[in-house]
Amino acid sequence: MSGPDHNTPLNITNLSVAQGRKPVFENLSLTMRAGEIFGLIGINGAGKTSLIKAALNLIEPEAGDVQFFGVSHRDKESRRNVSYLPENFHPPAALSGVEFLRMAMGFHNFAFDRTAANDLAKAIDLDPAVLDRRIGALSKGMGQKLGLLAAFLGDCGLLMLDEPMSGLDPRARILLKSAMQNYRARNKSIFMSLHTLSDLDELCDRVAVLHEGRLLFVGPPAELRHAHASATLEQAFLQIIGFTPAGDGTST
Repeated sequence: MSGPDHNTPLNITNLSVAQGRKPVFENLSLTMRAGEIFGLIGINGAGKTSLIKAALNLIEPEAGDVQFFGVSHRDKESRRNVSYLPENFHPPAALSGVEFLRMAMGFHNFAFDRTAANDLAKAIDLDPAVLDRRIGALSKGMGQKLGLLAAFLGDCGLLMLDEPMSGLDPRARILLKSAMQNYRARNKSIFMSLHTLSDLDELCDRVAVLHEGRLLFVGPPAELRHAHASATLEQAFLQIIGFTPAGDGTST
């Protein structure tokens, strides 16, 4: 029997999640590769956030197995090399940005470096002076950038990001995409859900389409577009889930 695969950032096997008695998804399996950006696509309510939370053991799955770098997600040590940013990020309002970052780095036994924090803050369009302000006084966009800053500063092998561009203006989104690409260039991996499919098309090595409890596709965005003869990932997505916009029917 082979031992754990410490080079595989995320391995999900036959994972099932339910809300009450209603299944969200069943027997879902996928494996990430080291040094890739992986995107999860689905309509609201498809189970994207549930998948991320179940993988991180924040909600209890009905069945299945999840491993981070070869270690079961039920072992808290499995998340030592994983940074997570939830969709609705609410850091402690009473803390300053620096105090929050020190706390976040402590979760990974990582020393806080103010110079590195300042440099990375600039790279994602956050004024370093904001880090000395109380979080409760920050705008939604600044708070989101602070969460992203904490995720990147942890320098973990895997980032789990749920709608990471929420509340960001166009300039910040452009800079964040560059930061993600730089992270991948260092052979680190990013798993994220994102509603803006054009960004996923630009960033992701592979994507997965989650719909009605099943994975309908896992592979490169270009392969999904080609399979559905679509010019954009948005068009291919609508086709694979069987959605026809109103007014597109053939008149008689």
